[in-house]
This record gives sequence, structure tokens and C-alpha cells, in this order.
Amino acid sequence: MADVKKIATRESYGNTLKELAAEGHDDLVVLDADLAAATKTGMFRKAYPDRHFDCGIAEGNMMGVAAGLSTMGYVPFVSSFAMFAAGRAFEQVRNSIGYPHLNVKIGATHAGISVGEDGATHQCCEDIALMRTIPGMTILNPADDTEARQAVRAALEIDGPVYLRFGRLAVPVLFGEDYRFEIGKAVRMTEGDDVAIIATGLMVGEALSAAEILKNEGIAARVIDMATIKPIDRDCIVRAAKETGAIVTAEEHSIIGGLGGAVAEVVCETVPVPVLRVGVNDTFGKSGPALELLPLFGLSAAHIAETAREAVRRKS
Repeated sequence: MADVKKIATRESYGNTLKELAAEGHDDLVVLDADLAAATKTGMFRKAYPDRHFDCGIAEGNMMGVAAGLSTMGYVPFVSSFAMFAAGRAFEQVRNSIGYPHLNVKIGATHAGISVGEDGATHQCCEDIALMRTIPGMTILNPADDTEARQAVRAALEIDGPVYLRFGRLAVPVLFGEDYRFEIGKAVRMTEGDDVAIIATGLMVGEALSAAEILKNEGIAARVIDMATIKPIDRDCIVRAAKETGAIVTAEEHSIIGGLGGAVAEVVCETVPVPVLRVGVNDTFGKSGPALELLPLFGLSAAHIAETAREAVRRKS
């Protein structure tokens, strides 16, 4: 993967906001909480300073402002770190945006363990679980630059609240320019009928590497990119369960309430097969270089492959 181009999805977010404004989306406004340089909304601010609002370190208030703007015909993209956008501001997101089903897009950056040196207080591994509980909330967790750019565009096109999850770490570009993202539709990345690996975010790249490891052992793994966590692609999950008989989920999030939980819910209700979850195991993060922390928390191709072998063994 050394020669593969790598881009952080937060960069994709900032670039796409600027592009959308340049294309004539005059109703698009951006709000940030004193983190524009880090969330990359600073790109938008530089080009459109009169449409970028710094709300300061007051994330709950920022969500209320965005809610109000949306009722006046604007489409606000509200930005902060995932810990603050989903965590600190949860009540305002639920009551001021989710309950009235307002057209607000939440761009949450710096999600997961890959935040790195900022440590446990900023490594939000609970945001997907929180957002999944809000009725009508769409949740998008893109795997690379291409998918992230298209996810931002897709979020703008639908009416209603959207939670977009972006990362700090530069990750490999997996998709070409011919890729077309669609909300609610998973993408089959590899073919295989021995086990299905359903991954999201930066773990999609790790899942593809795991599939190569397994291929050398005679295990054919079907890798599925599940960029939309809600509404989840139930048909894809059911098909994978029927055709492979074993599923592994992989996410840079707690194994409680995230992709693993969402997939397990579908499988339990339809085609019960073994489901093993790769993610953060009910623990807080720690400070350190992202590339060292990810394998430390089991967020690696090697651990996915190990878990897939166990899933295959459990098949009846």
C-alpha cells in the first residue's frame, strides 16, 4: 500500500464544501466551533467568508443556530470533532434537529482511535451508536477520498438530518473517479463465499488487505463496504449471510451500537449465522501515533483475518 495515494477524509469534506458553493449552491452555509483549521472548513471560509460562521467552543449552541438557519431556507453543514458534535451536543442534535427532522448536515471529523495523540478524551468511538438512536438520522461513514466527496454531495441532495463521519488520518484512495456512491447501498469490493467481511470507514482498506491474507490460505472472503450505517443495506447483509454463512464486521468504533450491532440486528431477524465483530472492545482509547494505536486496538488486517478464520470455523 506504500505507493497508494492517501488522503484524509476531513480534507475531502473541506474541498467538497468549497466546490459545492462554487457550483452555485447559494443556500449552503458552514458553521464551526473554533476548529476550522482542523475540520478543514477553513477552505470554505477562505473562499466564502460571509457564509462561514465560527460559533466558538459552544457546540450545543452551534446546533441550535444551524437548526434555525435551516428553517429559513439555508442548508447548514455543522462541523466539529465527533466527540463534540455527537457527544457534547447530543441533546441539541436530538431535540433541535432530529425531532423536527430539519435539513441540517453534521460534518464530524476526528472520529475514532486514529485521532492519535489527542488521546482518549478526543477519540470518539461512540458517535455512531449515539446517532443511530435518533429517528430519521442518516449516517454516512465513507472509506476514502472519493467516497467522502460523493457522500457530502449525497447529503446535500436529501432532505433531513445527516451525520457524516470523517477521519484525521490520511487513508488509501480505494475508488476510481467512475465510482458512484448511493445512500443506503453497500458496495461489494471482492467476491467470496467462505466468509463476508462487512467494513466501514478506514477499516475497508484493512478488510481488503485481510482478504488477500485469507486468499493465500484458501479462504475466499467477500469484502463489503458499508458506508451507510443508517439506513443500512439489509438486502446486502441478508444475501451475504445466506451465501457465505459467516460474517465479520470491522469498524473504527465501539463494537457496541455501531456497524457490528446494526449488522447483528439484521442477521438475528433474518438469517441467523455467526457474526463476529472487530472494533474497539468496550474500552477508552489512549494517546499515541495513530498507526501504532490501530493495531494495538485490533483495528488491523491481521486481526480481521484472524477473526474471519474463527467465523469460518463456527459455521454449521
